[in-house]
Amino acid sequence: MTQPNYILLPVNPVFITFSFVVAFLLNFLPWGGLLGVPDFVALVLVFWSIHQPRKVGIGLAFTMGLIMDVHDSVYLGENALAFTVLSYFAITIHRRVLWFTPFAQSLHVLPLFILAQALQVIVRLIVAPDAHFPGWLVFSQSLVTTILWPLATLILLAPQKRAVDKDHTRPI
Repeated sequence: MTQPNYILLPVNPVFITFSFVVAFLLNFLPWGGLLGVPDFVALVLVFWSIHQPRKVGIGLAFTMGLIMDVHDSVYLGENALAFTVLSYFAITIHRRVLWFTPFAQSLHVLPLFILAQALQVIVRLIVAPDAHFPGWLVFSQSLVTTILWPLATLILLAPQKRAVDKDHTRPI
């Protein structure tokens, strides 16, 4: 254990809300159909479901999924189903994931992002009469979202790492 262990301050619910608003605004940007654009809402949802499972749960995931369904103009419930499953499995593995470094955590959350995206593709294939498989490159979104996991961890945990009173004689 070469890294210092921080005793984290309690998370502010206003900061959780702010992080979701920023994630929604990033998802709402017109990326122009670029391949591999990360799903910022899914990233923030998984992060808070792992770090604060009592404050961010399946109900919030469902609500955010409905908002993304309306924004993306997709079948109502496609993102809601994916985000609900994503939040459920993130809460299921949250104790295990927190033992690892952010880079190792990204290996644990990669299957979650792929599963959520696969659910979205399956729903489109089942519901749409003329739908066809979009190809394997569609899963590059999950890979890019996973690559952003350590950066998201650094940014979203930063307000909790501040010392309330600085004392240079204590190591923690």
